[in-house]
Amino acid sequence: QAALATRLLRARGAQAVQILDPRLAPKYWDLVIAPAHDGLRAANVLTLLGSLHPVDAAWLAQARAAFPALGALPGPRTALLIGGPSAHARLDLDDLATIFATLDAALHAHGGTVMATVSRRTPPALVEAVRRRYAGAPHRVWTGAQDGPNPYAGLLAFADRIVCTADSVNMLSEACATSAPVFVHAPQRVAGRPARFLAALQARGRIAALDEELAPFPVTPLRETARIAALVRERLGVGNEA
Repeated sequence: QAALATRLLRARGAQAVQILDPRLAPKYWDLVIAPAHDGLRAANVLTLLGSLHPVDAAWLAQARAAFPALGALPGPRTALLIGGPSAHARLDLDDLATIFATLDAALHAHGGTVMATVSRRTPPALVEAVRRRYAGAPHRVWTGAQDGPNPYAGLLAFADRIVCTADSVNMLSEACATSAPVFVHAPQRVAGRPARFLAALQARGRIAALDEELAPFPVTPLRETARIAALVRERLGVGNEA
């Protein structure tokens, strides 16, 4: 629907940028912005690794100011981001048990805190499993409005490391925009286009497969939104003031 609207606006004289693959020839727009793993290529297509999102240094600083209590939790602080099953990635109670056991081993070896959250796509049985596992101090868990304001931004801002399920390109993109090493559960099981995204992250050294060591590694935050915005301004001749 959005692709139709932007196409019609361009036909009436507007400059039109289509975000995500419109499933039509890119020639109908001035620019098309699409994830590299979609495989869409043309002279007016701008590709990025992952997805567009707001996570940058200023966003993380604002999150630290909004959720200061998370910064006082014992370190190392592990943000645990749980998504849900998808057409390309399995996620069930057995997977959660594996993740929990891996984190238990790391906590036993090094101490620290787990700050866990779920997504709208997380099945109720998995939500309950996460709640039961990390409801006690010093850990923190958020599974819905009953737990207060969503601390997701604070989790990303204060995490010393991030453990993430492999199902969500958006969630992984946001995690990889932080300065924390990101560990992904069973990336080798992901199929289709998301598998190409994970392979690109691994090739860059931005993520590692989840294991009991959770050994830190050097990180360069992946922040594609600013790069793409600059390209859009350059291609369309739009000043920074816009």
